Amino acid sequence: MAGSAPAAIAFIGFGEVGQTFSRGLLANGAHGIRAYDLLFDSAAGRRLEDVAQQIGVGRGASPAEACAEADFIFSAVTADRAEAVAAEAAAWLKPGQIFVDVNSAAPSTKQRAAKAVEASGADYVEAAVMAPVLKPGLKVSILAGGPKASAAADILNGLGMNLAPVSETFGRASAMKLCRSIMIKGLEALMVDCAAACEAWDVKDPVFASLHATFPSIDFHALAADMRERVATHGIRRAAEMREAAEMLAAAGLAPGLASAVADAQQRGARRKGGL
Repeated sequence: MAGSAPAAIAFIGFGEVGQTFSRGLLANGAHGIRAYDLLFDSAAGRRLEDVAQQIGVGRGASPAEACAEADFIFSAVTADRAEAVAAEAAAWLKPGQIFVDVNSAAPSTKQRAAKAVEASGADYVEAAVMAPVLKPGLKVSILAGGPKASAAADILNGLGMNLAPVSETFGRASAMKLCRSIMIKGLEALMVDCAAACEAWDVKDPVFASLHATFPSIDFHALAADMRERVATHGIRRAAEMREAAEMLAAAGLAPGLASAVADAQQRGARRKGGL
């Protein structure tokens, strides 16, 4: 970026994260936002293109075209595609560009993605999004890692983002995210299964009353409804994230079975609502 010129930003993947961040960034002075999404080339692409047009985001015919003039390139795909997208981007990234990987992937996945990106001469910033983005929007907490994390945070936070550099090495930010996810996504899976079992035996009221007596600050009826909706809406993405958590555990020599079971439970919950 030259001088104080506004940052040009591109997104690879234009789902919930790309759309939410684009709205906030444009409102705060970013310019020339462009995006590429695989769905642009599918039957569902017209709706997504309409969303992009409404927000004010240009459509790239390919990732390379969408990102050609970008200072910051956000990879916002799915956990299972994070490494492949970084490797593909290495063919057209150039020095001076910063590739911000916001996917919920294992530390080892982020480390391999960083190696691929840096081989192109571009810089890589590991970014771990610590909460669903819809409510906080651009202010969602993001942990950032890598040699360029602080420099990227200075610019992006000036546009309204909330990046907190936590390490100059790759992997730590994602480890913090996924260790937390084991608890959060695990609790969701337990609550959904508990509620389903209670309903099957028509014992929800006494069971939840017993749980409330043990944890009096929690409204278990409300919690069960909220967590069931979260899993139903986001279970496929959460399942992919928990498989990355399982990879992280296995790489550390720890048993990955519980994280894998949570992934299966998240996916089951999503299928019940969406038929996926």
